[in-house]
Amino acid sequence: MSYRKVPNQIPPPVRNALISIQNCKLESNPPPFPPKSPAKLSTNLIKAYFDNGLLKQARQVFDEMPERDVVAWTAMISGYASCNRHTFAWMMFKDMLSESLDHPNEFTFSSVLKACKSMKSLCYGALSHGLALRHGFVSGSMYVDNALLDMYATCCVTMEHACLVFREIRVKNQVSWTTLMTGFTHRNDGFAALEVFRQMSMEDAEQCPYSFSIAVRACAGVGSSTYGQQLHASVFKHGFHLNIPVMNSILDMYCKCDYLNEAYECFNGMNERDEITWNTLIAGYEKSDPMRSLHLFLQMGCTPNCFTYSSVIAACTNLSVLRCGQQIHGGILKRGLEHDLLLANPLIDMYAKSGSIEDSSRIFHEMPFRDLFSWTSMMVGFGSHGYGKEAVGLFDQMVSSGIQPDRIVFMAVLTACSHAGLVDEGLSYFKLMTDEYGIVPDREIYACVIDLLGRGGRVEEAYDMILGMRFEPDESIWAAFLGGCKAHGQPIMGKMAVQRVLDLRPRKAGVYVMLANMYTAEGKWGDRAKMRTLINDLGSKKVAGRSWVEVQDRIYSFVAGDGGCSNLESVDQVLRVLGQHMIE
Repeated sequence: MSYRKVPNQIPPPVRNALISIQNCKLESNPPPFPPKSPAKLSTNLIKAYFDNGLLKQARQVFDEMPERDVVAWTAMISGYASCNRHTFAWMMFKDMLSESLDHPNEFTFSSVLKACKSMKSLCYGALSHGLALRHGFVSGSMYVDNALLDMYATCCVTMEHACLVFREIRVKNQVSWTTLMTGFTHRNDGFAALEVFRQMSMEDAEQCPYSFSIAVRACAGVGSSTYGQQLHASVFKHGFHLNIPVMNSILDMYCKCDYLNEAYECFNGMNERDEITWNTLIAGYEKSDPMRSLHLFLQMGCTPNCFTYSSVIAACTNLSVLRCGQQIHGGILKRGLEHDLLLANPLIDMYAKSGSIEDSSRIFHEMPFRDLFSWTSMMVGFGSHGYGKEAVGLFDQMVSSGIQPDRIVFMAVLTACSHAGLVDEGLSYFKLMTDEYGIVPDREIYACVIDLLGRGGRVEEAYDMILGMRFEPDESIWAAFLGGCKAHGQPIMGKMAVQRVLDLRPRKAGVYVMLANMYTAEGKWGDRAKMRTLINDLGSKKVAGRSWVEVQDRIYSFVAGDGGCSNLESVDQVLRVLGQHMIE
């Protein structure tokens, strides 16, 4: 009998397994050690095929096996589960129960429970739990117990069943503790996760880097910088400060708690950094100090990815620096990432807020695929530039494409109609939102509609709508109504709105500033002084409106009455020209 030579192009693990089987068949003299049985060799070949993603070949070997033991069945179940073919893993488990005389072992149940977890099938997981109980592996096998814990923590709405399984585990290891902590953290219950970590420490359970990462993530979720700093110290005590994932989680915790100085110190103290390290700090500075975020981007010691670019695009948006945003866009184009939704959507927003609605529209129309955020960003951009009809047309296109509008989309289209004076169109969309899509308007939606009616001079209708709301109006609704009264000369209703606003004792300084300005225009200096006193008592002040302009790669900003500009004479000259154009 002759055998073909095993081809070299077959992956090395599979090739070695095939050679072993051929050698077993070719050798005439018995080897000095007991040879592996054909079933074991076939099982090794199945594992090798799965390790290299050759699922069809693995199934073919399995189907051709004359005898299959529990190890072979488990290899198939585990292989399918590891290759994300979780349904196939479950079907293989069912076939094993009906066809095989061998009982499942602890590794079989561990593998099938992982498949149930990935399918998020509580029904299949509970059935597997019952079978594992029947075969005596629950509270007797660490692999099965931890897999059960993970399945319930993932598939159930609450952590009740996972906690029951956890309490029944006789000997808990690192996986048991961290699985329970992860379950609470994924449900945004950071306090419960931290309580589990505290119990883990009290019972002197062996700590691992992953348990610290989960605990620090829980601190970030609840905004507990104090506990986070204690964990940071404990990380050094256990010698995990050289572990990059642990330090990245600590860096993220400081950023989310707005402790940016501590975050920067942590960053500088790290011996090694990866792209996650840089991305975390760049994203941390994006809102509070966008210029620092851009400087970090320039110093970045590794190749930027989509997450990096999304943060620096947001920084450019916050600074309204069009030239810098265009350079970032150029880097995205250079790396071929322009069609990534994670980048295209913020680019639309960046160009719109930087004054280039044409570039926003161009990116939007060149996108091969658009999600809800894409349509919303473009509608908001059109609305903020006064293109109400374009925003309305975009809404109709979005609905025609099959995308379901949500509350944010309707807020965008209502705001666009308000800024463009499209009162009737805005009211029709408000009716469409409630009648066809069943979205119950909240205070923010009502504030948009009140602003729409007020800007359009329909103050009485706005007041009737306020009276017909199912909840008490807040300061934003009365402020929108007051703006309409002021713009269209309704002093009686305006006074009533002022009293309603003051009765609510708003916590926003901007409301008092608006009232103070209104009293100033009417010459009521005593009432204006009262408003300024209320602002001082509030302990905060409204940030002055600031204008930005980019000249020769430099950003200049102005506020009303600002005399500190080095080019004040040139600015006055330009303003005079613009004023003359407005008069003409």
